[in-house]
Amino acid sequence: MTPTIQLEEIMEDFDLASRQALYPFKTAPARRERQIQRAFKRREYIPLDNGILWQIEIGVVRTSTLASDGTIISLGFWGVGDVIGRLLAGIQPYQIECLTNVKAITLKQNECWDLHRVMLSHIYQMQELLRVRHGQIQQRFLQFLNWLATKFGVRVEQGRLIPLRLTHQEVAEVLGTTRVTVTRLLQQLQQQGIISQGKHQILLRDRP
Repeated sequence: MTPTIQLEEIMEDFDLASRQALYPFKTAPARRERQIQRAFKRREYIPLDNGILWQIEIGVVRTSTLASDGTIISLGFWGVGDVIGRLLAGIQPYQIECLTNVKAITLKQNECWDLHRVMLSHIYQMQELLRVRHGQIQQRFLQFLNWLATKFGVRVEQGRLIPLRLTHQEVAEVLGTTRVTVTRLLQQLQQQGIISQGKHQILLRDRP
């Protein structure tokens, strides 16, 4: 049976000092008192005020844009310690959707501890997600699962648990395929013993 771990529980296990030690894109401590914390519910969109960045303290969000035909294109998935905002994407339209309950603090551009490295992390993620839109579909899907496991996964006895609630449609939007194809691929990978599915989470099993 796939173990049940809620992402919010994992994120809340880290106090602020621990999170800042784990994630390099932290803010300058002297400016902490001027920052405002906001709470957002799953499926809410974080506001995009000009010049304002957000640093995630709890939860996971997805950044995305729209193609000319209305297709959603995922630009990145971001978790604890990550800094996000329209300024960092340089693309329109742009939106930030909460995939879990989220707590985040506001930052001004000059309050970001290392803006250059933050911008590079956004470029890197966009490149990684572009890579999984090309090639053989099962290989691309496994590549995406491995990427999620590296960024958000929790090591358990059987492998790496991805405690992230993504719909089949959201995965399809990342891969540039259909929801039906994602459903079929999940069934195939489970039958092959590569993954196990639990409630709102996937276990990526270790290879023998």
